[in-house]
Amino acid sequence: MEERKWLGVAKKLQAIAQAGLEYSKDKYDLERFEEIRKVSIDIMESYTDMEREKIKHLFAGETGYQTPKIDIRAAVFHENKILMVKEKLDNRWSLPGGWADIDLSLKENLIKEAMEEAGARIIPERILAVYDRNRNTNILFPHSVYKIFVQCKYLESSFVENIETEETGFFSADRLPELSETRNTESQIKMCFEYKDNPFHEPYFD
Repeated sequence: MEERKWLGVAKKLQAIAQAGLEYSKDKYDLERFEEIRKVSIDIMESYTDMEREKIKHLFAGETGYQTPKIDIRAAVFHENKILMVKEKLDNRWSLPGGWADIDLSLKENLIKEAMEEAGARIIPERILAVYDRNRNTNILFPHSVYKIFVQCKYLESSFVENIETEETGFFSADRLPELSETRNTESQIKMCFEYKDNPFHEPYFD
């Protein structure tokens, strides 16, 4: 709880600093906001496993008013099983997806990610849920993230190993593989199963 509390403080300080650096004109105010950003990095370094340079890169790369990042996940069903990919970074499994690319719609992002990671042709159909990442996992992360889960129709697939994923497969709700919990949790996967056959389901959001 202490780590989560201080992570929240660091994120708030970073948001204040980022907005100040974007909108302030006075050079002395800009210096003060840079100092606030450094304090936020100090706190983040103390309470996460991330290296300082990586934290600086993440924060320094942000400009303008800070908003949550968008992580998209395609819940692709076929014969009552869900499509998953094995991530090379941690050798665990997740729904196809990742950070949303700019200049692409939600549907276009999902179609791209499913093809790149799983070699799957899909049709995105409906939003199942929008989660606040840091409210649904104990794994701390420096940014606020909205995770969008979208039910998708499966057409066909032809998997080719790539730089992100090394394997793909369909899994039933009661036989899920070891999950990459920074990307999706067991409760989120089972939520997708629960909602997929309910045509009257209204999207869940935190």
